[in-house]
Amino acid sequence: MSLSSPRRTDAVRRVLAFVIRGWRRRLSLVSGLAAAITFATLADVMLPLYAGRLVDALSGADRDAAFAAALPAFASMTGLSLVAVALRHVSWSLVVPLTLGTMSDVAQGSFARVQRFSTEWHANTFSGSTVRKISRGMWALDSLNDVLLLSLFPSLVVLAGTTVVLGLHWPAMGAVVGLGTLIYAATAVFLATRVIAPAATLSNAVDTRLGGALSDAIGNNAVVKAFGAEAREEARLARVLAKWQRRTHRTWMIVTWSGTVQIGLLLAFRTAIVATALWLWWRGEASPGDVAYVLTTYFVVHGYLRDIGGHINDLQRAVNEMEELVALEAEPVGVADRPGAVPLAVSGGAIRFERVRFHYGAHGTPLYDDLSVAIPPGQRVGLVGRSGSGKTTFVRLIQRLYDVSEGRVTLDGQDVAGATQASLRAQVAIVPQEPVLFHRSLAENIAYGRSGASLDAIERAARLANAHDFIARLPQGYATPVGERGVKLSGGERQRVALARAFLADAPILILDEATSSLDSESEALVQEAMERLMRGRTALVIAHRLSTVRALDRILVFERGRIVEDGPHAALMRRPNGAYRSLFERQAVLAETA
Repeated sequence: MSLSSPRRTDAVRRVLAFVIRGWRRRLSLVSGLAAAITFATLADVMLPLYAGRLVDALSGADRDAAFAAALPAFASMTGLSLVAVALRHVSWSLVVPLTLGTMSDVAQGSFARVQRFSTEWHANTFSGSTVRKISRGMWALDSLNDVLLLSLFPSLVVLAGTTVVLGLHWPAMGAVVGLGTLIYAATAVFLATRVIAPAATLSNAVDTRLGGALSDAIGNNAVVKAFGAEAREEARLARVLAKWQRRTHRTWMIVTWSGTVQIGLLLAFRTAIVATALWLWWRGEASPGDVAYVLTTYFVVHGYLRDIGGHINDLQRAVNEMEELVALEAEPVGVADRPGAVPLAVSGGAIRFERVRFHYGAHGTPLYDDLSVAIPPGQRVGLVGRSGSGKTTFVRLIQRLYDVSEGRVTLDGQDVAGATQASLRAQVAIVPQEPVLFHRSLAENIAYGRSGASLDAIERAARLANAHDFIARLPQGYATPVGERGVKLSGGERQRVALARAFLADAPILILDEATSSLDSESEALVQEAMERLMRGRTALVIAHRLSTVRALDRILVFERGRIVEDGPHAALMRRPNGAYRSLFERQAVLAETA
């Protein structure tokens, strides 16, 4: 990836545009904050002017007259200070709801977008890295709001205001301040964008990788334990940490040297200001009070200039940390509701593939080419075939997890591509081979099939799925947390919870994806019984590798390289002497006998 300046400029532009879109939602807060911080900063600009008048007033020979003349300047300084404090408090108070609101918007928006990314995107992306991108980007937004609104903006107001005020009185001094400010600011921007930013981008990439490595190992701790691989995973993490340490050390040293360069520039700037002030006094163009005014002004400017380099570094760091979050916006959603999409209404559950052509991503060869098949309402259909033959893709196209290239898929005559995805998937209940549960209670996991279901409805679904008995034996019953991904339950228990979820969903179309393949005989019997009960009155698609599970179904579709090569009930397919289904079935029977 190129780290040239056009790319960095584009990154800054995209991140700032993202932030400004968030500000527009809370324009009144941003406007009030900007006004408060502007007037507070202008008070800082005017303060040195009255300090200079105070010094001139005290220079008089008559002490009483000098004191009297000094009082208005003192009162003005005190008033300006109080105004600055009050307005800064207002601006800080306004930035709190602004930042919290925009952070919440970013988290909500990013989460919503990630949820709608394609199945393929999720399969190729570390969930831990995605979480890290979002959380880091949220907190970077907090820093960015502070830097832009409470730091850089007032710094610009001070520098512009000081240059104008001094330039109106002494053009030479205004030129020195203006030129010095431009040189310093340009150097700070150059160091931040051309020197620090490339290094920080590399550091952030490794930081994201570090988060993904941690999540991958911790999330699969059961596998690590099973193979006694703790030391191996620690060594793997150590390699990632070593790379992270090298890149982060380089970035931090670059920041250190950049700070030293900026301090050197401030020293040169201060020398030029003091020399110009002495020259004006020598020429009789400045009084001692004017010199005090210039020096006091310099100290104000120095504070803002000293910090502006840090603010630009903080800005660039925040941009780097938000860059991956903002990049999520550029990711294609994958499958989106089409304009004018309508809710899908399914009563019978008829499924039809009409001359469907489909290929994954950039694959040149389509998996399906002119695939047509019709499944009438209420039919129980087995999908069999070797791995990669197209069984899983068949049900994914029904759910519209992917779009077809040509042709169409319909449910009760309605094209799934023209339906809203939420309504489509509400018509399809799926029990996967490896059911994944949320780290929530059993009741919440079962109720995921129908939001807002009562406890009575949840219990009825659990009884139908043969899950109620084991749930009732748990100390907390339906309130028992199942652990991350359901690790506190056995495979058979997880599968029965998934079946209960499908019972509660009560969808007209049911997909069973090898739901008994990894269960012991007792659990398999309970799950098989519940599955038979669940399939009644529904259009059911059963993906099976173990062909014994599809013998009693109404119909079997045999897939081979994206084509349906055989179609019929078990008995009819077994009568074909050289049939693909018979060959698969007999091979499994031989393996079962020799096992």
